[in-house]
Amino acid sequence: MRIGVLILPEEPWEVAAEKWRRAEALGFDHVWTYDHVVWDGLSDSAWYGAVPTLAAAGLVTETIRLGTLVTSPNFRHPVPFARELMTLDDMTDGRITIGIGAGSRGSDASLLGPSSNEIEVRTERFSEFVDLLDRLLGGDSVTFRGRHWSASDVTLHPGCVQEPRIPFAVAASVPRAIDIAARHGSIWVTNGDRSHRGKPLEPIQGAEVVSRQLNHLQEACERQGRDPTTIDRLVLTGSRLDSGLGSPTQFAELRQVYESIGITDIVVHWPRDDHPYAGDERVLEQIIG
Repeated sequence: MRIGVLILPEEPWEVAAEKWRRAEALGFDHVWTYDHVVWDGLSDSAWYGAVPTLAAAGLVTETIRLGTLVTSPNFRHPVPFARELMTLDDMTDGRITIGIGAGSRGSDASLLGPSSNEIEVRTERFSEFVDLLDRLLGGDSVTFRGRHWSASDVTLHPGCVQEPRIPFAVAASVPRAIDIAARHGSIWVTNGDRSHRGKPLEPIQGAEVVSRQLNHLQEACERQGRDPTTIDRLVLTGSRLDSGLGSPTQFAELRQVYESIGITDIVVHWPRDDHPYAGDERVLEQIIG
């Protein structure tokens, strides 16, 4: 099982750079950041952009994979975003994975004007977003007219370093979104049940939720005619699902539970001094091995 860590883009780069270097030095398999204009969890605190953060991270690391968990259509248009992703792929020599999701109903969803909260509309917009990104990053000359997005005779030169394109890690917890993951994803991502509120679920309970979602993924792959073993399965812990970072023993138990249901990757948040994701960095240093 691969282990990754997510670093909130909340600190000046002269401070944050060392965390990205340490993530690689500690032996994590991948390192991620959030992509928001405003994140509701820290809406009155410092917050930096994901794309320049990943560009800088690519220059202070050498081999570790980098990405967003996740980018959404809330404030990004596929055409200029595809150009930025192509540039990141070049700058990192092919180490970028783009995590993408439908987006929450938080501040990002309303910053650029009214946005529908209807799940059907948001899922349709997400589907168009991923379809268009797939075509743009795959090297096609794209003219596209959808309900939510459009493009006119767009071709990205020189294209992605990775072939056939940058891999997509598609966050999806409901069946219609899971269909998108089955169609386009190299990785399926979940952070549990979006309806869950309160204390994060302990590993056994969390694994029960994720197992039900895995059943939907299996069914979606059958509909798409895709071998489900070709999709990696990533669990993002810390909000709805317990991270196991109370101790190395707790994390080992969490890892075993999720591995037993077929999860290939676990991501934890870099421990912070305060809520959210408060914890002890010393535990983080002991869970890789």
